[in-house]
Amino acid sequence: MKKHHYQLHLQWTGNTGSGTRNYTAYSRDYEINAPGKPTLYGSADPAFRGNPERYNPEEMLVASLSACHKLWYLHLCAEAGITVVAYEDEPSGQMLQTPDGGGHFEWVELRPLVTILETAKQEQAEALHERAHQLCFIANSCNFKVSCKAKIQVQ
Repeated sequence: MKKHHYQLHLQWTGNTGSGTRNYTAYSRDYEINAPGKPTLYGSADPAFRGNPERYNPEEMLVASLSACHKLWYLHLCAEAGITVVAYEDEPSGQMLQTPDGGGHFEWVELRPLVTILETAKQEQAEALHERAHQLCFIANSCNFKVSCKAKIQVQ
């Protein structure tokens, strides 16, 4: 088996002068960096005093699931001779906050809209979403339901 290692640098940038002296004294902002890539600006969800102009970890989890599924799907279509000319997704997820302040995701739903060229391969294109889901590294790492309600259209 091959192993792949990922390493980033995350730096909290939210010290407004008094550190974490109290819950309202600091910003939740942070930056994620990797060599040769643009900075990703993050914060907490606004419900937890985060900056609404930045991505929060929950959004990035939903985005990661969508992106991983898309990458597998495009790969499988290329192998199957299905020409995808457009792919959009409107993923959503729901997190439950528990009384102790923690929480967990209950579900994520992917809703890709895929445009292909071959009318005769529309059914096969639909079926490949299930295989993409089975192969998705991120979905395989989650302990909550990840579903996919794809729509295929022919250009």
